Amino acid sequence: MISRRAPPPPRPPPPTHALRLRVARPRPAERAVGSAVGARGMASFAVSGARLGVVRPGGGGPARSGGERRSGVELPAPLFRRKDSFSRIILSCAGAPGKVLVPGGGSDDVLSSAEPDINAPAQPEESQIHEAKPVVQEKATSAPTEASAAVEAESKPESSEVIKGTGKTGIDKVTEGAKETTVEKKPRVIPPPGDGQRIYQIDPMLEGYRSHLDYRYSEYKRMRAAIDQHEGGLDAFSRGYEKMGFTRSAEGITYREWAPGAHSAALVGDFNNWNPNADTMTRDEYGVWEIFLPNNADGSPAIPHGSRVKIRMDTPSGVKDSISAWIKFSVQAPGEIPYNGIYYDPPEEEKYKFKHPQPKRPKSLRIYESHVGMSSPEPKINTYANFRDEVLPRIKRLGYNAVQIMAIQEHSYYASFGYHVTNFFAPSSRFGTPEDLKSLIDKAHELGLLVLMDIVHSHSSNNTLDGLNGFDGTDTHYFHGGPRGHHWMWDSRLFNYGSWEVLRFLLSNARWWLEEYKFDGFRFDGVTSMMYTHHGLQVSFTGNYGEYFGFATDVDAVVYLMLVNDLIHGLYPEAVAIGEDVSGMPTFCIPVQDGGVGFDYRLHMAVPDKWIELLKQSDESWKMGDIVHTLTNRRWLEKCVTYAESHDQALVGDKTIAFWLMDKDMYDFMALDRPSTPRIDRGIALHKMIRLVTMGLGGEGYLNFMGNEFGHPEWIDFPRGPQSLPNGSVIPGNNNSFDKCRRRFDLGDADYLRYRGMQEFDQAMQHLEEKYEFMTSEHQYVSRKHEEDKVIIFERGDLVFVFNFHWSNSYFDYRVGCLKPGKYKVVLDSDDGLFGGFSRLDHDAEYFTADWPHDNRPCSFSVYAPSRTAVVYALTED
Repeated sequence: MISRRAPPPPRPPPPTHALRLRVARPRPAERAVGSAVGARGMASFAVSGARLGVVRPGGGGPARSGGERRSGVELPAPLFRRKDSFSRIILSCAGAPGKVLVPGGGSDDVLSSAEPDINAPAQPEESQIHEAKPVVQEKATSAPTEASAAVEAESKPESSEVIKGTGKTGIDKVTEGAKETTVEKKPRVIPPPGDGQRIYQIDPMLEGYRSHLDYRYSEYKRMRAAIDQHEGGLDAFSRGYEKMGFTRSAEGITYREWAPGAHSAALVGDFNNWNPNADTMTRDEYGVWEIFLPNNADGSPAIPHGSRVKIRMDTPSGVKDSISAWIKFSVQAPGEIPYNGIYYDPPEEEKYKFKHPQPKRPKSLRIYESHVGMSSPEPKINTYANFRDEVLPRIKRLGYNAVQIMAIQEHSYYASFGYHVTNFFAPSSRFGTPEDLKSLIDKAHELGLLVLMDIVHSHSSNNTLDGLNGFDGTDTHYFHGGPRGHHWMWDSRLFNYGSWEVLRFLLSNARWWLEEYKFDGFRFDGVTSMMYTHHGLQVSFTGNYGEYFGFATDVDAVVYLMLVNDLIHGLYPEAVAIGEDVSGMPTFCIPVQDGGVGFDYRLHMAVPDKWIELLKQSDESWKMGDIVHTLTNRRWLEKCVTYAESHDQALVGDKTIAFWLMDKDMYDFMALDRPSTPRIDRGIALHKMIRLVTMGLGGEGYLNFMGNEFGHPEWIDFPRGPQSLPNGSVIPGNNNSFDKCRRRFDLGDADYLRYRGMQEFDQAMQHLEEKYEFMTSEHQYVSRKHEEDKVIIFERGDLVFVFNFHWSNSYFDYRVGCLKPGKYKVVLDSDDGLFGGFSRLDHDAEYFTADWPHDNRPCSFSVYAPSRTAVVYALTED
């Protein structure tokens, strides 16, 4: 059990640069508990190079929770079976040993008076942090610069001492691709904080903001010390799911819930015929309600596996039934609107047992972004099992080494794209059971694929029926009170990252998915919204460092991100952490011990918007230098995952790159037995070139949303009914149709359609990177950005990329500069007939360099560069 400690003295005020905005805590808002929440579609809008969700009436994309809901997968009858009630033995928490520490009780001002005393001696830290490798001395600039030099590998300080409370050791043997590799077992240790000073060596421009950054790091160290002192370390603190919610022992079931605003509480469900008087709970002084249900006389658990459960509370807003915040599974019964929490504890023989080790993290990431529900060619909600059997082999064949899955956390409104989470620890029941999801992940590991989860810790559903909003009848339970606790654009609730129990909840949530389901890492959604009190809305980030380190920065949120990255990288060394940040926050991908936020990768969100901007212009207006600058405008030592188009562009009301290029011609002229059109020819050519130049120059990782590899011709429109707006008007729905909520993989596979060639090119592009690993090559150099010729030439590793974006000019004997002398051959040609091109190049030709300097390169060779083609040349040894 977790011990309690006395409250700490007030913390010192922050320096001017680091002052956090605070909103006075309002009185609990009166609300109609259980009122249905309206549904809205989502569109997209540009904020300094990003496409973020925006509420649009009638749209088919992400939306607030509530409104129209669809039944999930059919569940067996035991999930809803009833059991006669009988009296339970209640264990009182008050004054008993083994109570749960609940400092922070939801205060919105500063950490509550119940917060641990961080000035008391903390856990011992190692006496010396190993020095990181020296950084290449290079003058820093105030904004990201063009990456034309080799990127130094990140080095992290190692810990020589295990923090008290981290008891687990070892990582599994792993596989990479089809080849099994044994990884040396290492202790799973969360290293102690470093001095946080290396960031100033990496970027001297940060010196002017030292007061803010040092304060930020001191707050991080303060929280680490408090957690070490009062919780036994971050390892123990992040195992909240072992104490909270439903836990099973040999003697029975214990249920605990943090609900400080509730006046009384009782556990109700099928097991006691929903009788609120049968199993009342007791509250401790920290707001934790608890009950113990001993086993039945025959030794069976008091609550049968698969039965429905909720907590009934008398709250300041009235009596309400809520699903446990820590529930591991929830379902929507056929014909019902609210979800029900499910007591999920299958017998050992029914639990899925992982058979395959997790793959080792690859040097470069090629990510296939996917959504289980819409992954079928058929108009239906797909299942984990079908995704496992049908989609994973496709992803492997296409050459990707990671699959990123959206909408895993339960969300009551399907059209939210999974971003309005209601049950954070529960995998979505629409697609199957938790065991089905585990089977999916295990199969991916067998194929050598990493499985990344699109995790949402930036906000929570506004739904009061099924989610955390108003859980204990107050406005400030898990969230900030007042306007600061509401995201006006997303219509959702915003977490209070300064609350002790919110930290426990979110850190435990991240660990739960890594530990229980063997996910290989996360893509953290909406990080920009977390890090700033303005949430990145109606703000243009220009690169001025004052935009990142000032009054608008939410230091509590940044400290949470540092803590969760500590947790991920300490206990799961092979795990990947990707952050969706549009702002360009400096230090975002620098290790926490060095003073950074700690992510492995930043999503290079400016790239998709740049392509949309260009696609609205004529070909003559495209600037080669502008393209190169956008793709290479990255921070030193901070890795990026780049992508040509966002999943938001696939939503109804927006356009994918293929739609921008080919529009309605895609419906009539994609069959090979029909003549093409100039628009189709241009579209197919540029679609391939855009994707290759994005992968070639954009970063150390690449991401593609499912179906876009072959230019999926249809948008995503989630099933929805008619919608009434506040002004009285009604937006018609789509008759709850799934016709546009699927992925037509059959089009990419059809050898009689031009989509096949686009898919073949994407597959060849992935396998080229797999072979040459050019995205992470230390050698990167852009030698030509010719505006008149519309030509871009660059080197990555031993490859030379030649792009001719000119719409009509083909160039004979075009000289290409290169670093290394020797013989070059074509290894990828976008004009290949297999890829829907015109086969204008001889792939058997050999290209020998001459000692003829060109474009500041020591040697060069001549090529034929057809119009609208991209050709990759590789240095050969023979």
